[in-house]
Amino acid sequence: MHSYLQLMRLNKQIGIFLLLWPTLWALFIASHGNPSIQHLTIFILGTVLMRSAGCVANDILDRKFDAFVTRTKFRPLANQSISIKNACILLITLLLGALICVLFLNKKAFYVSLIALFLALTYPLTKRFFVIPQAYLGLTFGMGIPIAFVANDSALSLTAWLLFFATVFWAIAYDTLYAVTDKNDDLKIGIRSSAIWFGAYVKEAVMISYTMMMGCLCWIGQLENFSWPFYVSMILSLVFIGVLYRQIRTLNPKDCFDAFLSNNYLGGLVFLGIVFNYL
Repeated sequence: MHSYLQLMRLNKQIGIFLLLWPTLWALFIASHGNPSIQHLTIFILGTVLMRSAGCVANDILDRKFDAFVTRTKFRPLANQSISIKNACILLITLLLGALICVLFLNKKAFYVSLIALFLALTYPLTKRFFVIPQAYLGLTFGMGIPIAFVANDSALSLTAWLLFFATVFWAIAYDTLYAVTDKNDDLKIGIRSSAIWFGAYVKEAVMISYTMMMGCLCWIGQLENFSWPFYVSMILSLVFIGVLYRQIRTLNPKDCFDAFLSNNYLGGLVFLGIVFNYL
């Protein structure tokens, strides 16, 4: 049981929150601060199921690489504590669970979710050829946003797209910090990552990505006429990003990984700003 929980990363909930926060931002904005209990339940459960499915798919495709990376060599498929057959059965089960969740939404949401499914299952492959797979991860993690909007019969307006791109830039920032921890191993086995591609400018690239994220969010605040609680959260978020910069300035792998984990609080700050704006 521990191996299966590890395969789904349920022992490491950070990925669930990083996927959930943008989805909740969108759900509250699309519903004007009044999401239904049904939608909240579906999107939270769907997030857990899809994140788990994405992790299983990632490990199936990356099992040969994971065996040569210090951080991942003890994962269940890399150390063969779970068979490929059982991992595939688990993946299908998780995807069926996510499908059931989507069937409670409207048809448009179902069609958009198919794009999300494609991105989630193909993301691991991008590490073989795309210099910034973190951007592709951002596209994947941002798909909860258009699904939330169409599920609420809201148009995919400029607000929706700005929220989507804010999520993409956010993912580039935090996943680059995550990639720093694997940089040496990735270089040895030929895996691509933004930590490698940005070279000596990793800190600058991360800060530019955070700046673009915050710019998109502030633009949304103007478009939606958000009130002062939202802008208080923006100020606190900028201060938090400044603290993260001090933490990563030496690019120590442990400090970068801790900074990656701290992004959960950044997502929560933005969410609180949106919620208190509507309250």
